[in-house]
Amino acid sequence: MAQAVKRSASRAAVAPPGRPRRAGGTILKYVILGFFALITVYPLILVVSTALKDPLQITVNPFQLFSSWHPQNIVDAWQIGQFGSFFFNTVKITVPVVALVVALSVLAAYALARLNFPGKGLVFLLFTLGLMIPFTSVMIPLFYQLRDMGLLGSIWAVILPAVAGSAGFGIPLGVFLMRGFYLDLPNELAEAARVDGATEFQVFYRVMLPLSAPGVAVLSVLVFFQTWNTFLLPLLYLPGTENRPLATGLYQFAAGRTQDYGLIAAGALIMA
Repeated sequence: MAQAVKRSASRAAVAPPGRPRRAGGTILKYVILGFFALITVYPLILVVSTALKDPLQITVNPFQLFSSWHPQNIVDAWQIGQFGSFFFNTVKITVPVVALVVALSVLAAYALARLNFPGKGLVFLLFTLGLMIPFTSVMIPLFYQLRDMGLLGSIWAVILPAVAGSAGFGIPLGVFLMRGFYLDLPNELAEAARVDGATEFQVFYRVMLPLSAPGVAVLSVLVFFQTWNTFLLPLLYLPGTENRPLATGLYQFAAGRTQDYGLIAAGALIMA
């Protein structure tokens, strides 16, 4: 009994010094994480600060945050820099791309995951190959094809290649992603719906599509940000200024105003 009491007393004596060490290690981890988080967030904060600074303050101390309040930069970028037009052009391109990619991807993915038809594996292989073809290998033939179709310079010269996957996140990735979601869903739900008299489209629309909402949301976000920030497609296939989106609009604007950092930062803020 006495030995047990001695052991418990020794453990109690040893335990407290260990806790500060663990607490110190935890604090150090949070300090390191906070440091890297600050490194990541600081450029974004600097862009916002520069966009709202007086031009003189930007020249005197460019790295001082929020030293003045000059929102006129955003107004000038929207009006003088035509970023309002660039913004709406980007919306006109992004919304159709997201809608088409999501709609076509969920339909094709459901067919490849749940239906049986000849050549099913070959069709999926062709979609997968679409992920492996770099855009640089097809951008010149695509230029001539769009020119021959009379689409060069219109927003469809960006929408169609983006839907096909030339911008990175198109139908090939959508089919690959959504097929995995449909394969993971329990087949018993679809069988129960068929027993109740549901057609195949009703099984897809009323049962499988709602259950795959997380996958649809992920795909929508990926396609949206990729299309919103796409640069190479509009640079190659939208040579004029009428349908220029934000990415190339900011590029052309910055090239002509290399010293006007406030307006350039305001344009970047509008794009973000």
